[in-house]
Amino acid sequence: MLKSLTIENYALIDSLGVEWDKHLNIITGETGAGKSILLGALGLLLGAKNEGQATKDIERNCVVEATFDIKGLNLESFFEDNDLDYSDEITIRRVITPAGKSRSFVDDMPVQLSILKELGAKVIDIHSQHQNLILGNEEFRISTIDTLAENRALMDNYTTLLSTLTALRSQHRKMVEDMDAARKDEEWLRYTVEELRAAKLKVGEKEEVEQLLATLESADRISEALTTLRNTLDDEELGAILLLTRSSRDLEALGDKYAEGNSFAERLKSVVAELKDLSSYAADEVERIDAEPERIQQLGDRLNTIYSLEMKHRAESYDDLLSKAEAFEARLATIDNSDSELKALEVAIQEAESECHNAAKMLHDSRKSVIPSFEERMVKTLQLLGMEDAQFVVKIEPTEHFTPYGTDSISFLFTSNKTTKPGAVERIASGGELSRIMLVIKVIIAEKRMLPTVIFDEIDTGVSGRIADAMGDIIANLSHSMQIIDITHLPQVAAKHGSHFVVYKSEGRSNIRLLTAAERVDEIATMISGNTITDAARKQAKILLA
Repeated sequence: MLKSLTIENYALIDSLGVEWDKHLNIITGETGAGKSILLGALGLLLGAKNEGQATKDIERNCVVEATFDIKGLNLESFFEDNDLDYSDEITIRRVITPAGKSRSFVDDMPVQLSILKELGAKVIDIHSQHQNLILGNEEFRISTIDTLAENRALMDNYTTLLSTLTALRSQHRKMVEDMDAARKDEEWLRYTVEELRAAKLKVGEKEEVEQLLATLESADRISEALTTLRNTLDDEELGAILLLTRSSRDLEALGDKYAEGNSFAERLKSVVAELKDLSSYAADEVERIDAEPERIQQLGDRLNTIYSLEMKHRAESYDDLLSKAEAFEARLATIDNSDSELKALEVAIQEAESECHNAAKMLHDSRKSVIPSFEERMVKTLQLLGMEDAQFVVKIEPTEHFTPYGTDSISFLFTSNKTTKPGAVERIASGGELSRIMLVIKVIIAEKRMLPTVIFDEIDTGVSGRIADAMGDIIANLSHSMQIIDITHLPQVAAKHGSHFVVYKSEGRSNIRLLTAAERVDEIATMISGNTITDAARKQAKILLA
């Protein structure tokens, strides 16, 4: 329930504050006095975008603030989900700077505009004149039936399943596109893979081949150097091994006369053993390293193959070539396996479609179950509003495809003439009839949703006389179970029991005040007779108020 509203520096409003009745609040005032401005400010508070410059005084912020009693609305989980502290009474504030920047607060806690908008939808429903046109909006019609059928859980389940189906279909489309693109290059890809497979590339092979080829190409020089080493070590007269062996024996023979002789001898023996091993290894290498022209040719051809493949596939290195070869293999495997993967995906899509159909069928059955009582309630209430021959029919038909709301298309058909076949309400009904139809729908929805506050902005446009009185009764009766704020130009509606506020202009600024009983008589008399209040108008106003 909206308890209070204060507005500072918004459009034509300098500063105003209102304490609202918890039942019926009537707002009247001359055209242009600022009733729409009042609603605009409240809309800002509930998350609407700031259209244009909100501030009147460019030196001050625009501030809209309201206090709400939310006890019993089960909003604890909403507050918890959004990291807000819950209390039965909250204050919402929206601040817009002269530069147009906006800040939003719930009990002094900064919140995003999206949170403010979501919270606003849970505490207030605002119906303005132009919203009569939403009868032509199928989303509104389906939402109306779903509200009556309490289909929130069914709708959430269907939405989740449809999201899964949509994702699978998107994946299927992408896979088909990728397959088509891959198959365009399939012949080239197969040739490339076969070529790379035939090359039998191995990790580290290029470096190994390059090193071996360099060695074989220098085989003569290597053999010459190794032979020189062997001769140096194994010469029969001057070889290092022979000379060191003799020295070792001489020093060993002096061991009893020269204490260090044995130590030198042992160390020389170790050196001689190492040199003998070195000489043997050099001999083996001379035998192994042979400048075989055929082997050199083979290694050169292998390197040329590797270089050619690197250049052909624009590989930055041998490792990059190996990576590209793996990628080509993977692409080819995708093509070879794509049929089975595509088939599996199509099976998944069929299963998802079946689940969506089942969920949509549950929605359809639930909607159909409430339509008869809705039609009956609509007709009976419209008859009370002066349309004795009214017919109201909800037509539900299947759609060819899944929609965000299931597989139902819903139309509201109407006629106020018993000899005329019902047609689409948005095309058949007059302005006054649309107002009455929309009022009845809003009343039924409000009762079902148990919204704490509903605001009607001239929902009675296009009606007069006893019909206006009947509409006033419906609005007044609705205020017994929830808070109603009704902006009206009709004296019959304004006279219903409740708090009566008048919006007026003073020195070019809009303001609002609560009328006393005497002032209310004059205000309703003004609505009846115009600016010059006659005794007859005053008498009629008293009759309406009585």
